[in-house]
Amino acid sequence: MIQILLIAIISFLAQLVLPWWSLAIVAFLVCFWQSSTAKRAFMYGFVGIALIWLAYALLIHIRTDGIFTGRMSELLFKSKNAAIPLLVTAVLGGLVGGMAGLSGFLTRLAVGNQITNRTS
Repeated sequence: MIQILLIAIISFLAQLVLPWWSLAIVAFLVCFWQSSTAKRAFMYGFVGIALIWLAYALLIHIRTDGIFTGRMSELLFKSKNAAIPLLVTAVLGGLVGGMAGLSGFLTRLAVGNQITNRTS
């Protein structure tokens, strides 16, 4: 749970000044440092980033009274349902974060195996 909050808060702050893909770097580094299993690393990255992107998409939805998300839904999905772009945004961001978190965990395993193989 701490990792999810850590990923969410740091990636939110990083995206204020850095490009959108900085979230992947944050998820990678947090999972490299903290995750115990591959499944948890993916879940931490996915949930942490999906929450932030869903919150931001909801903020935009509320600020524009649903006009922006409604029009994007019509344009992209040929539907008047404004919830579809919100969910797609959360899932896409979550997948980027999940893959980055999993990559961080697997990199730590690979680096750990390299160090172990050199010393023995």
